[in-house]
Amino acid sequence: MATVNVRYMVHDTKAAIAFYTTALGFRLISDRSPAFADVERGDLRLLLAGPTSSAGRPMPDGRKPAPGGWNRIELIVDDIEAEVARLHAAGVVFRSDIVRGPGGAQVVIDDPSGNPIELFKPRS
Repeated sequence: MATVNVRYMVHDTKAAIAFYTTALGFRLISDRSPAFADVERGDLRLLLAGPTSSAGRPMPDGRKPAPGGWNRIELIVDDIEAEVARLHAAGVVFRSDIVRGPGGAQVVIDDPSGNPIELFKPRS
C-alpha cells in the first residue's frame, strides 16, 4: 500500500509533534519548526503546517488557511474504551462521547490546534 499524505494546519508545530507522537503513537519524520513538521503512523504521513509555512500563506482572495473544521483522519483502535480512558487521563480534548453505529464505535478528539481525529473500533 502507498503512503497517504494528509496536511493539517496547526498553530504550533512543537505542540502538534508532542501530541501526535506521545498521545497517538506517530513517529517523527522531520521537524522544521515553527514552519513545518511531519509524522507518520503506518501508511499515513501527516504534514503539520504551521502559520509560517508556505501552506499557511493567504489565498488570492485573502482567506488564510487555519486549523479546525470537521474533515478528519480516522485511526483504527482495538479497544475504544481503553483509548478513551487513556486519552482522558492525558488531558486530550474530546468533541464527542463514544458513538455506536452499525459499523462500530467512534469518538472524535482534537489535536492542540483544534483539528479533529476520529478513533474508530470496527464492529467484530
